[in-house]
Amino acid sequence: MDYIELSDIDDEMSLLSDEESGDDGNEMYEHFRFEAEKGQTLLRVDKFLVARMEKSSRNRIQQAAEAGCILVNGNPVKSNYRVKPFDVVTIVMDRPRYELEIIAEDIPLDIIYEDEFLLVVNKPPGLVVHPGHGNYHGTLVNALAYHFKDNPEYDVNDPRMGLVHRIDKDTSGLLVIAKTPNAKTHLGKQFFNKTTKREYVAIVWGTPNPENGRIEGNIGRSLKDRLQMAVFPDGDMGKHAVTHYETIESFGYVSVVKCRLETGRTHQIRVHMKYIGHPLLNDARYGGDQILRGTTSAKYRQFVMNCFDVCPRQALHARTLGFVHPETGKEMFFTSEVPSDMTSMIEKWRSYMTANS
Repeated sequence: MDYIELSDIDDEMSLLSDEESGDDGNEMYEHFRFEAEKGQTLLRVDKFLVARMEKSSRNRIQQAAEAGCILVNGNPVKSNYRVKPFDVVTIVMDRPRYELEIIAEDIPLDIIYEDEFLLVVNKPPGLVVHPGHGNYHGTLVNALAYHFKDNPEYDVNDPRMGLVHRIDKDTSGLLVIAKTPNAKTHLGKQFFNKTTKREYVAIVWGTPNPENGRIEGNIGRSLKDRLQMAVFPDGDMGKHAVTHYETIESFGYVSVVKCRLETGRTHQIRVHMKYIGHPLLNDARYGGDQILRGTTSAKYRQFVMNCFDVCPRQALHARTLGFVHPETGKEMFFTSEVPSDMTSMIEKWRSYMTANS
C-alpha cells in the first residue's frame, strides 16, 4: 500500500451511485475495520494490525500509515500511535473495495504515452473509472486489466499501482496510471503537493465577470442534497479549493473557459463554476441542463435541446496534464484535443450567434 492523496476523506459513497468522484478529487474508501476490545493494552497500531492481517507485513502497514491510510476513530495516525480500549482502527484506500474479481475486458484505450513505469490515457466521456456500485464491468480498470494481461508485474487488484487520480464518468480527458509501486508513490506526492499541471476546457452558461479570475471556496458535501457537493465560503466546513479560470470565447449566452486546478476536490470545477453563477452546459447534477441564459422562444429552446443532444453530458474535458517522471525526473507534459461532442456544440453556438447578431 503506497502514498494515496488525502484530499477528500468521506465515509459516504452516495456520489458513486452513477459516476466516479471527479475533477481529480480523491475520495477515500474503507477496506478494513477493527475495534479494540475493552481489555486492550496500549499497543502500537502497526503491531495491532499485523496481528490481525495475516497477509500484510509490518513494513507495508507502516507505509500505509505514512500515506495517511490508517485511521483511528476517523483520524489519520502514524505507526507509533498506541491503540487503547474501544479504539476503531480502519484502513482506507483511494478506490472502492472491489467486491468481485476484476475481469479483463477488451475495451479500447486511447493511449497517449506509455513506458515501463507509467501510462497516460485519454478517457472518453461515459467511461466509469473504477468498478463498483452497479458498474462492475466496462470500466477503465477492466480495460487496464486486459491491456496488462500479459504483464506479470502488473496486478490490477494491487492498490500499490494503478490510477493516481480520477475524473468523472462523463468528463473526458487525460489520466495517468502508475505501473509500479514507486511510480504511484512519486506521482501521488506530486498531486498531493499541487505540483502537477492540470487544465480543463469547459462550456458554461453566460460570460463570467470578470472574464478571467480565481475562485476560492471550501468544497464539501451539500447539506441539502447528499448527491451534490457545495461551496462553503465561510467557516470550517469542506476542504480548501481553488480554481483559476480564463474565458477563451464568449457567445453571450454561453462561453468557453479554461480552468486550471490548484487543488483537486470532488466535482471542483462543476461546483466552483456554479458557485459564481455559470454552471457547465448540460450538467444535470448542478442545474446546467436547464436553459439558464437566452430567450424564451420555442425556436431558441429547440436549438439548446439540439446542442444537448450533440453533447449529452457535462461539457468538461481534462485537456492538459503535466508532471515530473517518477524515474527519470524529466518534465512530462501531455495535451488532448477537445472531443468532437464539445467542439460540435461550440460550433453550433458560434454559428447561432453569428446568424442572430
